[in-house]
Amino acid sequence: MAVPPPHPRAGILVRDVAKGYGEGLVLDGLSFELPAGETLAVVGPSGCGKSTLLYLLAGLDKADRGTVSTGGRDGKTGNISFILQDYGLFPWKTVAENLSLPLELRGEGRTRRREAVAAMLDELGLTGLGPRYPVQLSGGQRQRVAIGRALITDPDILLMDEPFSSLDALTREHLQRTVLSLWRRRRPTCVLVTHNVPEAVFLGRRVMVLSGRPARKTLWLDNPRFGEEGAAFEETRRVYEALSETKDCL
Repeated sequence: MAVPPPHPRAGILVRDVAKGYGEGLVLDGLSFELPAGETLAVVGPSGCGKSTLLYLLAGLDKADRGTVSTGGRDGKTGNISFILQDYGLFPWKTVAENLSLPLELRGEGRTRRREAVAAMLDELGLTGLGPRYPVQLSGGQRQRVAIGRALITDPDILLMDEPFSSLDALTREHLQRTVLSLWRRRRPTCVLVTHNVPEAVFLGRRVMVLSGRPARKTLWLDNPRFGEEGAAFEETRRVYEALSETKDCL
C-alpha cells in the first residue's frame, strides 16, 4: 500500500510518562512519538494501562510525571475524537441527530450540519438510515455511526478503545477495512487499543506492545505493509512473540 507522506509535525509526543492510582503505578517511563497523520496500534495484557494511555492523550486525565503533547494542525492542542467499545450513541436520538451532535456543539448552522450528515452517511454506506434510531440498527451499523460521529468534525487525532471487540468476526473485518478507508481519505492521527494482534498489524503503521503493570514499552514496530490483507506475517509473528515474553514475565 502506498502511504502518503506524514505531516511535518509530530501528532503525538509522550515523554517519560508515569500514571498511578491507589493500587500503584499503571504506566511508568513511557515514551514514544507518532507523526501526524499516521496510525499506531497498542497491544498488551489486560489491565496494563492501554485505556489509561488513551485517557491521557484525550486530556481526560493527567499524568503524574512526564509530558503528553497532542499537536494540532496549528501546533496547538489538536481536535480530538474518541471511539469507545460500547458505541456511546444516544438512544433517544436518530442516526442523523447522533451524527450531527458534535457539529451542533461547535455551533455549526443547520444547513452545514445537514450537508455534513448526508455526506457522512454516504461515506459510511448508511444512506437512507438517518431517520432510524440506534435500536433499529445492527451492531456493525451502530459502530459505523459511532465512527462517523467521531470523524464528522475532521479531527486531528482519533482515539479508539477496542471499538470492534463486541462484534462478530465478519463484521469486525468489514469495519477494519472501513476505518482504513476513512483514514486514507481523511488522514487523522490514529491510536487504536486492541487485544487482537492481526487487527493491530492490519491497522497500525506502527505497533507498540506494552508490558504488564506498570506498563512499559517492550516493542515498537514499524509496519509499512499495514493495510495489506495477509501480507504482514513477519510483523504479526514479532508482536505475538513480544506478547508471549511479556506474559512470561507476569
